[in-house]
Amino acid sequence: MLGAFMSRPATILLTTLNASYPHAAFGLRYLLANMAELSAETEIAEFTINQQPERIAAEIMARDPEIVGMGIYIWNVEPSLAVVRALRSAKPKLTVVLGGPEVSYETEGQEIVDAADFVITGEADLAFRDLCLELRAGRRPAQKITAAALPHFGQLALPYRLYTEQDVAHRVVYVEASRGCPFTCEFCLSSLDIPVRAVALERLLPELERLLEKGLRQFKFVDRTFNLNLQASRALLEFFLARLTPDLFLHFEMIPDRLPEGLRDIIAKFPPGALQFEVGIQTFDDLASQNISRRNNHTRTADNFHWLRTRTGVHLHADLIVGLPGENVESFGRGFDRLLAMQPQEIQVGMLKRLRGTPIIRHDAEYRMVYALRPPYEIIETRDISRAEMEEMRRFAKYWDLIGNSGNFTGTLALLWAGEASAFGAFRNLAQHLWVHTQALDGIALLRLVELVFQWLTKSKGLPPGQVAAALWEDYTRPGRHGDRPPRWLAAHLPQPHRRTEARAVAIPKRQARHLAGE
Repeated sequence: MLGAFMSRPATILLTTLNASYPHAAFGLRYLLANMAELSAETEIAEFTINQQPERIAAEIMARDPEIVGMGIYIWNVEPSLAVVRALRSAKPKLTVVLGGPEVSYETEGQEIVDAADFVITGEADLAFRDLCLELRAGRRPAQKITAAALPHFGQLALPYRLYTEQDVAHRVVYVEASRGCPFTCEFCLSSLDIPVRAVALERLLPELERLLEKGLRQFKFVDRTFNLNLQASRALLEFFLARLTPDLFLHFEMIPDRLPEGLRDIIAKFPPGALQFEVGIQTFDDLASQNISRRNNHTRTADNFHWLRTRTGVHLHADLIVGLPGENVESFGRGFDRLLAMQPQEIQVGMLKRLRGTPIIRHDAEYRMVYALRPPYEIIETRDISRAEMEEMRRFAKYWDLIGNSGNFTGTLALLWAGEASAFGAFRNLAQHLWVHTQALDGIALLRLVELVFQWLTKSKGLPPGQVAAALWEDYTRPGRHGDRPPRWLAAHLPQPHRRTEARAVAIPKRQARHLAGE
């Protein structure tokens, strides 16, 4: 168990299974903050999907709650079902209430919905408290599923006081200045959250001030469109700029083609490393964009990227999606090359997921969209991308993370596609080479990966071994591994001082799982 806010047993327990320990459950804190007269008898207990469901259920039962509220997401629905069944077996009279994106849509036939007593769909910040009040008064609602009324921020108590010192020191702390999205991208649950609602800055800024006073220096904003309201986004940036410290880090999601002068001038004042913008490009293909109702001005987006890369120290994380209706491997590759030329520090290649409730299913028949039946419901094949090609693209995405996004091959990357018509095509060939020689997508020792890249560059591309060895060894030693010595197979192609004993193999750490509520 990861911790609770109260030491004594409570009659109402809020819980969820996070993707990993560093991720603090933002939604649970909102629920607790809005329990009003029930707050004294409500507590939070957080677990992770890596824990055994039976042990989680045992820890919940040890608290002897009367009501358990669980947050259900795409990444935790299967282990959460096992937890609910274990609770049901141990205490049949326990009331289990579910909420969260995974049970907010298409509830009929879901096993976890069938196993629960009640389900609240939508934003349950207030509806959960209302249900608990009914239950505590002895009134059991006749209907199992309740659609929560959309709350406005003026109705909500903000949850930030519930972040503990341990959360601030060791976990990802989520904050929000708004909810909803004005766009209608058909693969995304946020497209269903209309209208956009903003927190009044006079309420939010004092809460952020208190988090800073607690020692928080990394803020992850979950707003889908940080730069939608230019006045609010500028005010937020000015707030943090006035309190800038060397360790301050701010993460925002931004609309790619919206970066007017009034926002640029404040962004340019932040030092390198202080700001990270997550930019959902998703596709450059016109047909796919039309099919998913996505509107982007690519010319303006390219101009914004160029300005951010040349005039600021913002870290750009850009997303592309494989498997959108109407896009094939070749058109995705052209989009990848186009995005790479815009020079974001990180390109996240993701596989399309069929999230419950999203209207992307309207394309299933025409484009023969086939998705996995189990979470995370990733695309398996389409009319335009065969099953074998989709598996190849899944490997491409994994290897791109290990090489393109890891920071371990910064200087070597340009060699991978030097002289090639397409960087995508070149990396696709490298990915095939890696798969043939490893049959693995993770857990590959870094020096083994260096060796495989060396082999491919020298044998398949025919580059001079000395040039390749120098680039790879400079990349390898850049993070501080200066005490290591190159292995013999690499040292043979380096200047004489490097020709010593073998270096130890270093495992590549898995990238931290990213998740936002409802994603």
